Amino acid sequence: MATKSTSTKTSARRSTRQNAEGGFKASASLTDDLQRVHVDLIELHLQGKQAHWNVVGKNFRDLHRQLDEIVQSAREFSDEVAERMRALHAIPDGRSGTVAKNTTLPEFPAGEVDTADTIDLITERLETTVGTLRDVHDNVDEQDPTSADLLHAIIQRFEQLAWMVSAENRTPSK
Repeated sequence: MATKSTSTKTSARRSTRQNAEGGFKASASLTDDLQRVHVDLIELHLQGKQAHWNVVGKNFRDLHRQLDEIVQSAREFSDEVAERMRALHAIPDGRSGTVAKNTTLPEFPAGEVDTADTIDLITERLETTVGTLRDVHDNVDEQDPTSADLLHAIIQRFEQLAWMVSAENRTPSK
């Protein structure tokens, strides 16, 4: 009997205790919006590595290093989005099939890619990812300003990276 009584008391304490498990829960639309961001971040990470491994040409070393910076940001942000989803009792799905099926990023070309072409391709993918972030932003902000703050940080960083990488192919305006 003592075991049953102790078990009952423990259950009662758990049900009245305030903790993260009793906090804010993401709606289906908030979960869907964060999942959209999550898959694009994973895909950006993967495509950035593909570009990193196969870029060739003028200014190779600088772009090779810049791609590592983009990849690291995408990987870290995908983890932050997934962990934010879990904090909101949502289930992130980063499986390769899910990412391939749902990403908005176009497929990256196979084989070696010239540095100038890589710059344009990566800039396009950074801008596409930012487009997804901006598409979901208002809905996310309406439901969960804390998650919107995370989106702000990602947008700021990727717009900066897009500007920096695209400048490699620009010529000064007169």
